[in-house]
Amino acid sequence: MSLSFLLTSLIVVVSPGTGVPYTLAAALTRGSRASIAAAFGCTLGILPHIATALLGLAAVLSTSALAFATLKYCGMAYLLYMAWQAWRERGALTVDGRLDARSGWQLIVTGFLINILNPKLSIFFLAFLPQFIAADETRPLSRMLELSGVFMAMTLVKWLRRIFAGGFVALGAKLTFPER
Repeated sequence: MSLSFLLTSLIVVVSPGTGVPYTLAAALTRGSRASIAAAFGCTLGILPHIATALLGLAAVLSTSALAFATLKYCGMAYLLYMAWQAWRERGALTVDGRLDARSGWQLIVTGFLINILNPKLSIFFLAFLPQFIAADETRPLSRMLELSGVFMAMTLVKWLRRIFAGGFVALGAKLTFPER
């Protein structure tokens, strides 16, 4: 595993993406279990990007402007849908002890969907990851899976760290503004 791959992965992992606000919102509104489900779902959302890169769709997307534009606009449409959902929300940004109706599975699925159309991940897996596979690699698919696994582990660790940070913020807010 090269240092350049680890540094590139670290840059992608620490740069904020669409899953960060989702996971932190789950932590602040529903607690640590919900945030872990959200983080797990966001991490699972990386799998379609890995499959796309392994199946060689990177070549198709790089040669077909229509295919790339379609993927890009699907991602944009989903982000606009999420923005619309956030806009329609009537409640204030508060830490509420009550649980909403979404199950852990629904949190995982939403996190998965958020990252399926994440353009940052598409670019990483379709443009950058193949560059870390040597031309003379005897098992390129195995190597891609290995590098993808490292990336996913780095992502999950980042989510968990942010979840705990969000939990501390929520605890601090609860202690600062006690209920009457």
